[in-house]
Amino acid sequence: MKVEMRGDRVTLRDMREDDMRRLYYYEYEAEDREHLLWNGPYGEQEELTFEEFTERYAGHVVPIDSDQPRRSLMIEIDGELKGRVSRYWVSQETNWFEIGIVIYDSRYWSGGYGTEAFRMWMKYLFDSLDTVRLGIGTWSGNDRMMRLAAKCGMTLEARVRKARIVRGDYYDAIKMGILREEWDALEFSRREDGYGNDRG
Repeated sequence: MKVEMRGDRVTLRDMREDDMRRLYYYEYEAEDREHLLWNGPYGEQEELTFEEFTERYAGHVVPIDSDQPRRSLMIEIDGELKGRVSRYWVSQETNWFEIGIVIYDSRYWSGGYGTEAFRMWMKYLFDSLDTVRLGIGTWSGNDRMMRLAAKCGMTLEARVRKARIVRGDYYDAIKMGILREEWDALEFSRREDGYGNDRG
């Protein structure tokens, strides 16, 4: 079954094969590639041909009739692909995964688009998966990601001092998270207040 969720200003949808060229553009060709400074793995970017890139991400293109919970979804703004939300395993044995977001076009940063997309992704994952928590892993220099996570209800769970090296400098490793019962309480509170996908 195709996944497509429309919010006030963003749409989350399945990755399509024709997205590959745009994703490759953002990764290797765009003049604005500031997202690479903030999005892991924080080291030298591996140069891939378009064919190698397509092969690497082919597994993210989900058959339209699949009912499997998604590992990632594309973020559309004004009908154009502008970003991506994802989840990745920390420990499959303990059902522990973390989630992430990247908005490729920096003109759409700090305008509430990421917050709306991330909340929609969190709701989708709590509704689709038998998981007790959602969390992020980032570094202490990424204030924007920490603020976004806090707006979506996550709290600081761990700070490992000087555990990340980003562009030659040491930073703390940051873990933030939210439990299912905390998310449910926030959702109930938003419904009671009459808010849906707000612009916070």
